Amino acid sequence: MNWIQVYDPFNSIVGSALVAAIPLYILFFMLAVKRAKGHFAAGLAVLGALIVAVAVWGMPAQLAASSFLYGAGVGIFPIVWIVVTAIWVYNMTVESGQFEIIKSSLATITEDRRLQAIFIAFAFGSFIEGTAGFGTPVAITAAMLVGLGFNPLYAAGLCLIANTAPVAFGALGIPIIAVAELTKLDVMHISAITGRQLPFLSIIVPLWLSVTMCGFKRSMEVLPACIVAGLCFATTQFVTSNFVGPMLPDVLSAIATIVGLGMFLKVWQPKSIWRFPNEPASTGKAVCNYSQGDVIRAWMPWVILAAMVFIWGLKPVQDMMKSTVINFAWPGLDSLISKTVPVVAQETVYKAMYKFNYLTSPGTAVLIAGILSLAVLPKYGVGRAVSCFGKTVVQLRFPIVTIAMIVGLAYLMNYSGMSSTLGLAFAQTGHFFPLFSPVIGWLGVFLTGSDTSSNLLFGNLQMTTAQQIGVSPELCVAANSSGGVTGKMISPQSISVATAAANMVGEEGNLFLFTLKHSIAMIIFVSVLTYLQAYPLSWMLP
Repeated sequence: MNWIQVYDPFNSIVGSALVAAIPLYILFFMLAVKRAKGHFAAGLAVLGALIVAVAVWGMPAQLAASSFLYGAGVGIFPIVWIVVTAIWVYNMTVESGQFEIIKSSLATITEDRRLQAIFIAFAFGSFIEGTAGFGTPVAITAAMLVGLGFNPLYAAGLCLIANTAPVAFGALGIPIIAVAELTKLDVMHISAITGRQLPFLSIIVPLWLSVTMCGFKRSMEVLPACIVAGLCFATTQFVTSNFVGPMLPDVLSAIATIVGLGMFLKVWQPKSIWRFPNEPASTGKAVCNYSQGDVIRAWMPWVILAAMVFIWGLKPVQDMMKSTVINFAWPGLDSLISKTVPVVAQETVYKAMYKFNYLTSPGTAVLIAGILSLAVLPKYGVGRAVSCFGKTVVQLRFPIVTIAMIVGLAYLMNYSGMSSTLGLAFAQTGHFFPLFSPVIGWLGVFLTGSDTSSNLLFGNLQMTTAQQIGVSPELCVAANSSGGVTGKMISPQSISVATAAANMVGEEGNLFLFTLKHSIAMIIFVSVLTYLQAYPLSWMLP
């Protein structure tokens, strides 16, 4: 006999939701107030979730423990696998001396820290998000910015903020494709609506990054470059999502931004170069003291990485390797829980299939890129690469534990029904539901660290509620994804990845506070836009 999820143990959905959020209160208090280390905060939140799930939601202890372990397993692979391999490639370029050449070559394009952040965090990060997703872009770009001399807190925070623009179309459109399959709504319709929401954010993200770094007044010095970058990205994102589909908006938008901004900076540069206050002032136009061949060789590991991640994400390649994926039912959990109305239309068995995609994972693509890079890294053999990999694992030992516990917490809240309780509370808002629809997606990504997971968690709830109040179901489903992207920067999972990449383990609380105000501002913007598109601005919808 399956255990049936409980959504309202107190016969008051609002009261039940307030109790369901206890693990989140603990996490927020420990990170934002106590500024505790991530693994300690996550451990207390998991303990709180286990107690609430068993004592209040009536979940059998064995199912609660198994659901946590299932999530922790997903956290280790594929998420940690991506982080470890990405940081390993970065560490090899540092050990081999090639990153010094990268810094020198990038300085010849621009020494301005504001523009470097737009190039690396926004444009290059969007390309990696579009091809791999799942934490890969933040891991890579945060490490690169630290290597360039950025303050670690700013490097991590800027990469998390910049990652807002591409997340909904990440990993070749998986968040949109997955929720379309779940809800049986038209994938192009959802893609088009998402593409009529996110470009409003995308166009201002470059300026947002600059203002975060140096304030509004100094940002006016690079306003032309911010406009070029924002327009290149937002225009391409709109056109691709509306007329091509959800798979390529990130990749094409990133390429358009890199090319467009690069060409623009050949004919325009800011009058004054901005650097961090603790850095020496610019001495004038930087000169690269390396040959063109040296520069090309230094960039090759990242070119190889981008190419491998892109190839790995292509559907024909994934289909070819599909037979290597090992799927097995998670013991003590699979098909032992049932979801029921109103979260689903009828009672449905909750599956728990662990997918060990050791070959198809983006992390494996990054690993292979690192191996191939040995051919271009000077005086850097297999022995040093293996040693560097071991040191990277040791370097990331605390983030590995943190990520595993955070994903385990998300799965425990999902399988117990506590996450659904939180979503149902927002669904009680009736006519104002479109205003809160993106907030549900924001909450889902905060809980799971993934826009795809948030869409799968709340997609049916969004569609059903929208149909009941007479609003476009595609709008609310798209808003779940659009709102979700603004929650990515405060997700404990994302923060753990960023702190690991920026070598600031133990400062998760500081990074959470750094990104929190940006996340709140962006979710308010998306919520108001969705409400207007539901009613007075419905002509904006396809």
